[in-house]
Amino acid sequence: MFNFGRRIDAMVGIDISTMSIKMLQLSRSGDRYRVEHYAAVPMPSGAVVDKDIKDVEAVAKAISQAKEKAGVEVESAAVAIASSAIITKTMQVEPGLSDYEIENFILLDADKFIPYPLEEVRLDFDVLGVSAVDPDLLDVLVVASRAENIEVIREALDISGLEAKVIDVESYAVERACGLLTDQLVNGGMGKNIGVLDMGASSTTLTVLKDLVTTYSHEEAVGGKHLTRDLQQQYGLSYSQAGYVKKRGGMSADGKSNEVLEIFKNTLLPHVLRTLQFYSSACNEDVEQLVLAGGNASIDGVAELIAEHTGVPVIVADPFVNMVVSGKVKSKALRAEAPALMVACGLAMRGFD
Repeated sequence: MFNFGRRIDAMVGIDISTMSIKMLQLSRSGDRYRVEHYAAVPMPSGAVVDKDIKDVEAVAKAISQAKEKAGVEVESAAVAIASSAIITKTMQVEPGLSDYEIENFILLDADKFIPYPLEEVRLDFDVLGVSAVDPDLLDVLVVASRAENIEVIREALDISGLEAKVIDVESYAVERACGLLTDQLVNGGMGKNIGVLDMGASSTTLTVLKDLVTTYSHEEAVGGKHLTRDLQQQYGLSYSQAGYVKKRGGMSADGKSNEVLEIFKNTLLPHVLRTLQFYSSACNEDVEQLVLAGGNASIDGVAELIAEHTGVPVIVADPFVNMVVSGKVKSKALRAEAPALMVACGLAMRGFD
C-alpha cells in the first residue's frame, strides 16, 4: 500500500538509489521544519541496478549503516519506488462513497489498465476532489505497482530493523519537497510549468509541476555514472577518482578548468534537451523554469550551462534553505548534497501530512 493521505507518526525518509542510501528525519514547529538526523552511505556495487534491488542483504546492511551514522531512533520509514515502476490512472467516482466502495469500484475496472494479474499487484488511491471532467463526480488517483517491487523494499527494511510505513512514488516525493521552494519559483510555481530535472546516477528524470502538482514525468536511462565513466576515459582515472574530479569541477590546480563542463555538455546535455523536447511534443507546452536535482546538479557551472541551452530560468534545488539544522547534523555536508536529497526530504515530510 502507498498510504496516500493517511496520518503517520514521525518517520525517517529513505532514498534507495544505485549509488547510495540517503536517510533524513525532520521535525516541525509550526510551519518550519528542522533537520534532526541525516546520513548518506555508499551502496555496494550491483546491489541496486537501475533502481531495482538485486541484493536485499547488501541494501539492508547499507540502510543499517546509514541509520547508525545518522543516529536515527524511530523505527517507521517512508521509502519510494521509481515512477517508471508504477501505473497511474485517474478515475471518476460518485461523491459519498466509502473507501471500501471506492476500492471495489477500482477493482472492477483495474484489469483494463493494469497489464498484470491483480493478485500480483499492490494498489492504492487518493481522492483528489471535484472532477474537471464532470463537476458532479470526484477524481480519484489510482497508483499500482507489481507486488515484488513493494515486497523487496519491505524485506530490506525489515532486516535493517525498520518498518516501511509508507511506500511512496519518487515523483510525488519530489513534488512534496518542491513545496519548500516556492519563494525561488516563478510566481511561486502557480500557473507555471515547473520542470524538476533529477540527474541521478543511472537515469535523468523530468517531473513537470503545474500549480505544484505533478502533470508529467519522463525518465531517460542516462545519468551521472555515464559522465563519471567518460571522465575515467578522458583522464585515465579510477571510478572513485573520476567521481571526485566531477564534484571538484576539473583537473587544474587553479580550479578554473572547464573539462568537466565540456564532458557534461557532450554526455548529458543532449539527453536533457531531448527530455525537454519530449515534454513539449507530448503536452504542447514548454517548461517555464527548471529546478535541478540529483548529484550532478551540484557541479559548478551546470545550472548556467543548461540555462544557456534551454533559454529558461534554472535554479539548483535546496529544500533546506529555510530549515533549522540540528547541531547533531553536519550542516556543510547536508547543504552540499541538498540537490540530491529532494526525494529523501519529500519522504520525511510524509510524517506531517
